[in-house]
Amino acid sequence: MEAASCFEAHEVDLHGHRAVYRVAGSGPTVVLIHGMINSSRHWEVVAQRLAATHRVVAPDLIGHGDSATPRGDYSLGAHAASIRDLLTTIGIERATIVGHSLGGGVAMQFFYQFPQRTERLVLISSGGLGHEVSPLLRGAALPGASPLLRLVAQRRLVDAIDDAGGRLRARGSSKGVYLEAIARALRPLQDPGSRRAFLQTLRAVIDVHGQHVSARDRLYLLGEMATLIVWGGRDRTIPIEHGREAEEAIPRCRFETLPRAAHFPHLEDPEGLATVLADFLATTAPVRIDDSDWAAVIAQRAKSRLRAVA
Repeated sequence: MEAASCFEAHEVDLHGHRAVYRVAGSGPTVVLIHGMINSSRHWEVVAQRLAATHRVVAPDLIGHGDSATPRGDYSLGAHAASIRDLLTTIGIERATIVGHSLGGGVAMQFFYQFPQRTERLVLISSGGLGHEVSPLLRGAALPGASPLLRLVAQRRLVDAIDDAGGRLRARGSSKGVYLEAIARALRPLQDPGSRRAFLQTLRAVIDVHGQHVSARDRLYLLGEMATLIVWGGRDRTIPIEHGREAEEAIPRCRFETLPRAAHFPHLEDPEGLATVLADFLATTAPVRIDDSDWAAVIAQRAKSRLRAVA
């Protein structure tokens, strides 16, 4: 499919709203789910690498990128259901699900809601694995943050932050990477609809105290799932310890660190991330979970807890 090989955008109508996704390559399907204020565009280098052996689908989450920004439900479950509906619309039954940051939380929620559709799970600097998160995100979740976001997202200020970051990075300063990341995050917030969607999405998972949505009590459900966790070695947004602790709780889990990357490995070290993903896909078999298997997993956990109480 020539258009797909170029990672071009496609559009479908989901429940009366525009949903945009990008496709590259052919073969078994890999779904790449971006994080907060990112979009499918940010996966381009990784997608092109994986497209040699896989069909890569990268959606714009509702409220992000080129998708619609309606008033509505921006919870992890709602995002996961929208991805399920998108995949159904374009004829994809099962896939390897990859999520970055907020997208990691969405990916886990997708697995929990639709295990029959999940063949592997990859979490990249993922949310939902611990309480701690950067003060910047906690502050953005405060009531009354919208006027401040509108002020700091002005084009002139964002351009100045981006330029300063580029100059610092050219001098070898690690602070340049973080300034560029801040500019990249602020730029989409110039649009009122995107700003509203960002705040609704953020407050669904984070408050002033940190992340208030956790998947740690359900990691046991990943017992038979081939799982990969990847973290940027310089991540200051979500601690790498969250990933290390999750690795210990998931039986069939690999853990990889990308020393050159901070919180955005797909942008800061896309070649390194693509290499790790390609190896994981090549050396693991897709998992197929049926309803009877899922019932057995939950029942086994319930029995072990009853024995512990007894």
